[in-house]
Amino acid sequence: MTRNARTALLAGLAAVSMTGLGWASVPLYRVFCQVTGLNGTTQRGEAAPGGIGDKVTVRFDSNVAPDLKWRFRPERTAETIDIGARDMAFFTAKNLTDRPITGTATFNVTPAQAGKYFTKIQCFCFTEQTLQPGEEVRMPVIFYVDPKLASDPDTSDVRVITLSYTFYPVDSPRTPS
Repeated sequence: MTRNARTALLAGLAAVSMTGLGWASVPLYRVFCQVTGLNGTTQRGEAAPGGIGDKVTVRFDSNVAPDLKWRFRPERTAETIDIGARDMAFFTAKNLTDRPITGTATFNVTPAQAGKYFTKIQCFCFTEQTLQPGEEVRMPVIFYVDPKLASDPDTSDVRVITLSYTFYPVDSPRTPS
């Protein structure tokens, strides 16, 4: 094999490797954030382990991107819950226009170090929501705070956690396949 052919082969392998890494970076980053709780990323769970007697206040925050003409808010701005116990909060969204609009929500938890202990069982986040003109919907979030929050030195003094959602418009709704 000539030197030029070997160089071309190595350059081709590097290009394929970088493309593969680029393609895999989003799912790998998502897994990394879920495992570590980086940037307030929450966990997903099936069932709460049960209350331990300690309490924490969960604040609920809502935001809407300026180009999405919705009103979006929590039904309650805060709840004091038992750590480890299953809880549910509701948010309402209303389309303020005369045309259907599709939006999707992202979330975060603060303080960021509490993210790995905030576990959502059911959530409307990352799901496209299409609201008809003037339509208002209630959206539940089912969650618990892992009891390990109380024993982690980095979070043992956390008594308030904020769950924040921001709704953004979706350019075009996905059609079911």
